[in-house]
Amino acid sequence: MSLTISTETLERYLRFPLQQMAVQAGRLDDEQVNQRPAGESTNSVAVLITHTCAVVDFWLGHVGRGLPSERDRDSEFDTHATVAQLQELVAATISRLKEHAEAFASGATVMTSEIREFLPEGDTTDGSLYLHVVEEVFQHLGHIDLSIDAILS
Repeated sequence: MSLTISTETLERYLRFPLQQMAVQAGRLDDEQVNQRPAGESTNSVAVLITHTCAVVDFWLGHVGRGLPSERDRDSEFDTHATVAQLQELVAATISRLKEHAEAFASGATVMTSEIREFLPEGDTTDGSLYLHVVEEVFQHLGHIDLSIDAILS
């Protein structure tokens, strides 16, 4: 018996944590969302959301599907944004999830990116790539939860 995952499930497991990020950001004001909770060595909620949205599009779109990318990873960590801007960014990222999920479910992906070699234990499959993105998004949702707890305490 093989494992099958529907397009809807693939989309859902990224949509849910991204939606939670937007909800969590709404607990803060525009100043707090840019606050680094434990000093300059930590990331603000704005940074975490911006970085997470970039991770989704880079790994699924560029690495997985071969779409062009102009990602500037370093600038993600200098982000300042309003809550509304972050919620718009999350909504835009969510709007692309179905297309990404359909490509992965149908096998319309590319295997040429050398970046796939950085996946756990060298597993360069589409399943490993997609699970990596799910792992990263949930990990950063946890970071956001902890950051907000620190900011609001």
